[in-house]
Amino acid sequence: MSRENVATVAERASAVEQALTAKGRLEEGALDGIAQLEETLDWHNGAKVVARAWTDAEYKARLLSDGTAACAELGFEGPQGEYIVVLEDTPECKNLIVCTQCSCTAWPVLGLPPDWYKSPEYRARVVREPRRVLREMGLILDPDVRVRVWDTTAETRFLVLPIQPKGTEGWTEAELAPLVTRESMIGVALVSGPGWANGMSKIDRAGTIHSGE
Repeated sequence: MSRENVATVAERASAVEQALTAKGRLEEGALDGIAQLEETLDWHNGAKVVARAWTDAEYKARLLSDGTAACAELGFEGPQGEYIVVLEDTPECKNLIVCTQCSCTAWPVLGLPPDWYKSPEYRARVVREPRRVLREMGLILDPDVRVRVWDTTAETRFLVLPIQPKGTEGWTEAELAPLVTRESMIGVALVSGPGWANGMSKIDRAGTIHSGE
């Protein structure tokens, strides 16, 4: 068969969509709706939620009481965000999210899950040896800090509210939001402020680990 006669991926996908629609297995325009939904799934939404909580004590209280409603206040709601529970990090306790069954996240505020979150190794190991997994990912915690692992269920989605970094007191939401990473809202990293150090490391958006100076 010549290459000219080979259908492109887009053409094959379109043919499958048309066939399923014709058989009544797929509503017309359903895939367009999914594509439009994916465009709104962005972990930067969660960063805005965190920044608001850091600057607004009343909003933070609502967020911890009813994460779903508080996220919806900022316009972040929808599929996989019907029941969001927000977990507040403290100096004594580090929260960590996993989905041992698949790779569920709170789409409206965390977006689609990163590859490492979906990996069988992370899902299996983090519940058995969370501190070691965190260390391998660049986050070294003091021995007296308790690590609590939260396993996503069929109904519940989690969002970690990380500790606001020192040196950012008085910053605005617009200044704070860029500091927040998806990794910090899953719980495998801290949010670093100006001149971050303390021997910590952080993971950039590409997944590269950088050690603190």
